Amino acid sequence: MTEGYWTEPGAEPSATTVHESVARDAREFGVYARTGGWAFALKVARSVRPGGQAAGETPKVSAKEFAELAGCSADRVMRYYRAWDKAADDGLVPHFEALAVGVETDLPDADDWPAYYSSRSGASSDRGAAITASAEAEGIRPTKALEVAENPTALRAAILADPSTAQAARAALLDRIREDPSLQAELARDVVRTDGLKKAVATESRSADRIGYVRQIVDSGQVRTPAGQTIDAPAELRAEAERRLSLLDELDEGEDPGEWATEAYDTVKSLVVRTVEDDPELRVQERRTKFYSSLQRATKVFEELTFEDLEDAGGLDDIYEADMLERLEALQQALTTCITSLRKAAPGD
Repeated sequence: MTEGYWTEPGAEPSATTVHESVARDAREFGVYARTGGWAFALKVARSVRPGGQAAGETPKVSAKEFAELAGCSADRVMRYYRAWDKAADDGLVPHFEALAVGVETDLPDADDWPAYYSSRSGASSDRGAAITASAEAEGIRPTKALEVAENPTALRAAILADPSTAQAARAALLDRIREDPSLQAELARDVVRTDGLKKAVATESRSADRIGYVRQIVDSGQVRTPAGQTIDAPAELRAEAERRLSLLDELDEGEDPGEWATEAYDTVKSLVVRTVEDDPELRVQERRTKFYSSLQRATKVFEELTFEDLEDAGGLDDIYEADMLERLEALQQALTTCITSLRKAAPGD
């Protein structure tokens, strides 16, 4: 073998002769490709003494000493140590006490490594444990979720730059706020403090109310008239409501339902008005209900019109305006006319 070069036994030197350093790198890469982090975890496991074992009992060193020799932090060493310890408890690898310094042992597949090792120090905290559990429930590697959680600036950048990331964040927030009243309140405050969001929420709320109006006709078979009566929806009206609702339900996720909701609402409302107009009994009841609703509102408003506070403050002189008196006199005349008309319409008169 040429000095500094390595030739695979049985091979032609000219074809397979490579530098010894290249061959060593290739071998070490092959070990890592097959075993992943287990190759490095073994170096820690067989060189760092287990807890409770004194320094004089073994040539192994402490995690701190090993880290100093490796030129890295003791925390990083301990993450490999804990990964090996968990795997040993599961029977994948030998326990620390069974490993001698410098001795090799069979290692698990590289695919098993992520289940035992976390590159994030926060994984051992309660917060990290919760993130890990959530990541496992979603079927992703916990290390990915922990990395994102520890770098919110990167998450913000991804949300701002990428629509699909923003959609994923939106869906996650919606799932989170269902069980987090504090977050609900914070988001609500953010919405009302942001003019654009407040307007958008109002628009969506109006659209949802209109869809709800159509949906309740389908679900209950009843409908409220413009005056506030609740009546049974005719077959034609209910069929049209079902058709409009099916169109709304079939919209793609990215489509804006606002225009469709308005069209469905206006169509159904016009059918309700026509239903009332086509039925003489309903038409009379609608007029009666509308009149009585207006009378109730007017009565409530007038009952709230009180001069007690003003009288306590020194009388009506300070607020008097001729227009006030004119309006009250006009109201009195209108009431007198209304009362006279109703008396004429009373049965027996």
